[in-house]
Amino acid sequence: MSTDAIVLLKNDHKQVERLFKEFEKSATTSGRKGQIAEEVSNLLTTHTYVENEVLYPQVRELLPDLEDDILESYQEHHVVDVLLEELAGLTADDEQFEPKFTVLMENVRHHVKEEEDEWFPKVRDGLSRTQLQEMGASMLALKETARSSLA
Repeated sequence: MSTDAIVLLKNDHKQVERLFKEFEKSATTSGRKGQIAEEVSNLLTTHTYVENEVLYPQVRELLPDLEDDILESYQEHHVVDVLLEELAGLTADDEQFEPKFTVLMENVRHHVKEEEDEWFPKVRDGLSRTQLQEMGASMLALKETARSSLA
């Protein structure tokens, strides 16, 4: 398994997108949609925590030209946190559940596109392979800690 920070984050993005696509399938029941929302919440909570604690501070220090991108990303994470908190207070049958989850998907997809298309390439160009692997190893260790605290 790669410990490259960007590879790890892109793998998380793929997992979340797979769940989003399942949610969007019309045949998915409200019970399954509730389960998907819970899985997405766990994945995103861990993912954003690791980015906020490891990736963003280190990239901000090592690549100061990306500071505006990182500050925007912190705010996008905040919006996701608020939506996840609101979703946690709803059942899948609530009339606000699907529209709110749709807004979450739109926000996350926008964030992922910006990261993957715009600033991950800049991070890869600006940091060494070793730096990205060390960052990824730190992210994996923190992810395990975060997962055990969510359980």
